[in-house]
Amino acid sequence: MDPYDASESTPSASSHLKDYLIGATPLQKRLESVRKQTSFVPTPPRRKIPQCSQLQEDVDPHKVAFFLHKQWTLYSVTPLYQFSYSNLREYARLLNAFIAAEKQKGLAVEVGEDFNIKVIFSTLLGMKGTQRDPEAFLVQILSKSQMPSENREGKVLWTGWFCCIFGDSLLETVSQDFTCLPLFLANGAESNTAIIRTWFQKTFDCHFSPLAINAFNLSWMAAMWTACKMDRYMATTEFLWSVPCSPQSLDISYAIHPEDAKALWDSVHKTPGEVTQEEVDLFMDCLYSHFHRHFKIHLSATRLVRVSTSVASAHTDGKIKILCHKYLIGVLAYLTELAIFQVE
Repeated sequence: MDPYDASESTPSASSHLKDYLIGATPLQKRLESVRKQTSFVPTPPRRKIPQCSQLQEDVDPHKVAFFLHKQWTLYSVTPLYQFSYSNLREYARLLNAFIAAEKQKGLAVEVGEDFNIKVIFSTLLGMKGTQRDPEAFLVQILSKSQMPSENREGKVLWTGWFCCIFGDSLLETVSQDFTCLPLFLANGAESNTAIIRTWFQKTFDCHFSPLAINAFNLSWMAAMWTACKMDRYMATTEFLWSVPCSPQSLDISYAIHPEDAKALWDSVHKTPGEVTQEEVDLFMDCLYSHFHRHFKIHLSATRLVRVSTSVASAHTDGKIKILCHKYLIGVLAYLTELAIFQVE
């Protein structure tokens, strides 16, 4: 097993908002107080194998399809202060004006003025792990048609969505003034993402942090996603390791037929319905041994940076692509867990 550093395999309990909270407002200090009350939870020795959620059946199938096969950039988000689902239309108007003002610095902007874009906020009913989880919501920037006779909406320029899947560990510690949606996923130009993040931080007294995925958690993803039962396999199971060397790093790609990967997992899996740390270690050790036997390379001396399966693919820099609608909630549940660790 790759001898990862303890600092890499165990999420830090220290606040990631220390610099942000210097000279903090009363609202920020209150949020920091709430955060300190949340006990640190180490990586659990076992997790349930992702399953299809019954609540997901309430999600619009077209929206589910929209989320698949796109590359999303991950962020963790502290709780939103005094966010209200009843004000989504007003939030859209205000964000629309803020975007226009940011893109045309120095020009006075009136709310609702036409700048050839349209901002839409919408809820994602059913995109949750339990009934207690707050409703996920979607933010989109669309281009407006330049033709007055065309009423149809233009193409989607940017998309982002907030969600909380099985977020009980955070929900139990936060007052009703805060809405906990710790996981944010963005697709589109980074300049637009930066503007939207700034608006949310100013409006709801929250803070965004990039959510990287270390090698330890990538190993868990590889095991959990390989363990999922598939009606049919749509992608090769693939691993990418980075070899630090000079003057530039070297990447090693290791592709396995998905049925072979599942057979390997079945040979080490002993706990029905669950994945344990021991099984993850054995699964990865078998891969390392097989690779060394054929290529005489010790992968334990490298760093795992990407895993790809028929369920999803994830990169250490916080990029993810979800491929299977059946396990959408399961993938988001683990990402929510990582986001909560980072918020805490």
